Amino acid sequence: MVNTIPLTELRPKLPDVIDRVSKYMDRFIITRHGRPEAVLMSQEDYESIMETIEILSNPELVREIREGIKEADAGKTIPWEKVKKDLGYDI
Repeated sequence: MVNTIPLTELRPKLPDVIDRVSKYMDRFIITRHGRPEAVLMSQEDYESIMETIEILSNPELVREIREGIKEADAGKTIPWEKVKKDLGYDI
């Protein structure tokens, strides 16, 4: 969930806001004088967004992902039981 909070309101609530960001993946847009200035989000959320940007900025990876989706949509998949067997997890 994205929330907007003025900097003056954030200061006394910072520990609680950080708890919400950490536990519930909430994001906060921090405003100063009514204008957005910064965003507060969890480290996990940030890393996920940065990884997505890195993947999407690589044309070769995007091409491979699209190709994989087309193959899956066409039914060109390997059954889970075969994958487990091939990896030695068919105990």
